[in-house]
Amino acid sequence: MMGMEKNLAIIDTVEVQQVQSIMEKITQFQQVVQRTLRPGHDYGIVPGVERPSKPTLLKPGAEKILMMLGLRSEFEIVDSTRDFEKGFFQYQVRCKLLKGDTLITEGLGSCNTKEKKYSKMDPYTMDNTVLKMAKKRALIDATLLVASLSDVFTQDAEDLDADELRIDTQKSYTDQDDTISKAQAKKIFAIAEGNVELVRKVLEECGYEKLEQVKKREYDTVCSRIKALLASGGREPGEGGK
Repeated sequence: MMGMEKNLAIIDTVEVQQVQSIMEKITQFQQVVQRTLRPGHDYGIVPGVERPSKPTLLKPGAEKILMMLGLRSEFEIVDSTRDFEKGFFQYQVRCKLLKGDTLITEGLGSCNTKEKKYSKMDPYTMDNTVLKMAKKRALIDATLLVASLSDVFTQDAEDLDADELRIDTQKSYTDQDDTISKAQAKKIFAIAEGNVELVRKVLEECGYEKLEQVKKREYDTVCSRIKALLASGGREPGEGGK
């Protein structure tokens, strides 16, 4: 009963009309964001990941939202490990969103070289990559908080590289233009064990910028190349270790 009384006491201090006005503004802003952001660039879903109920907000989309709100971001490394003997690197980053000099909200993000997507890569080349990823995750976390967009977008650590591959999630993976199907696109990610960096590397080698550009006749070549790099730990066949 005591907890209920405290809750009622708080509600009694609230100006209902003001709350209603705020909620209406939040809804209107969410609608503007949904109309303005571009699928496959500002938000989207990575092929190979079970389709969630909400799309993932990507870095370009977060930056546009902050521009709409007139906010600027500042980053602070709150914890890090750079172990050059064991090859382990990790960063925890805080993103502060400010209006002028006033702190509005904060977001946190972390990344490390033992994440599945980096497990087959040379950890000594990933120091800057995991720092950038931690900053990106902190930025998106803060943006979702400040813009009240958690019921519109989600943030999934496995999805945050979608903007780097520039995957157009609105385009259907059909047989048009003799390109791979949606099922084949998912299979490529499955073969790569979710390693986005590896998929991007192979796509670049084959002359593609986007996954949906891969021709059906080169599907087996892409898969074989990914398997070969996985088997060699990300090195070219014949290359020795350091």
